[in-house]
Amino acid sequence: MLGYEMLKRLLPISAFFSFIAALAVGLFLENKDLPSVLVGKQVPSFSLKTIDGSLVTNNDLPGEIFLLNVWGSYCLPCLIEHPTFMSLTERGEIPVVGINYRDELNLADDWLKENGDPFLFSIADPSGRFGIDLGVYGAPETYLVDAEGIIRYRHVSVLNDSVWREVFLPLVKSLRTPKIALVGM
Repeated sequence: MLGYEMLKRLLPISAFFSFIAALAVGLFLENKDLPSVLVGKQVPSFSLKTIDGSLVTNNDLPGEIFLLNVWGSYCLPCLIEHPTFMSLTERGEIPVVGINYRDELNLADDWLKENGDPFLFSIADPSGRFGIDLGVYGAPETYLVDAEGIIRYRHVSVLNDSVWREVFLPLVKSLRTPKIALVGM
């Protein structure tokens, strides 16, 4: 009976530590490839205002490969990735369009004034409706969009310099490389 009593006492403790271990593993997994039904499809149609009040539509998106970055002034990971976008813009590597997701416009405007504005423009999405159309889970997320407005890749989490070099840059280079059609072979 002594073994049963000891087992009865150890069971809740072992369950607790198993739960903690599962949480710890989940926190440090690097699986950022959440599925997106929009990869391979056009950016959803929109007609929205920017943070500064201008009206923008799909026609205002760059006619070249660009990044579409979902961000918010409340988002600490967005602040962590922000220097990467500033650097990409300063170097002229790729245009970046922002989507200010479920934020207050005055806070978003102040945040850009304080931290710098790497965006061609930043679409205001205070209700999150456009984000829902994109399949956004939350900020930050970044989409690679080709010159025809087709979403080619989706990254969930911080886009830092190493993610840019290791993941995005090869994709951008492949999209910029002209495809040669082999005829009559």
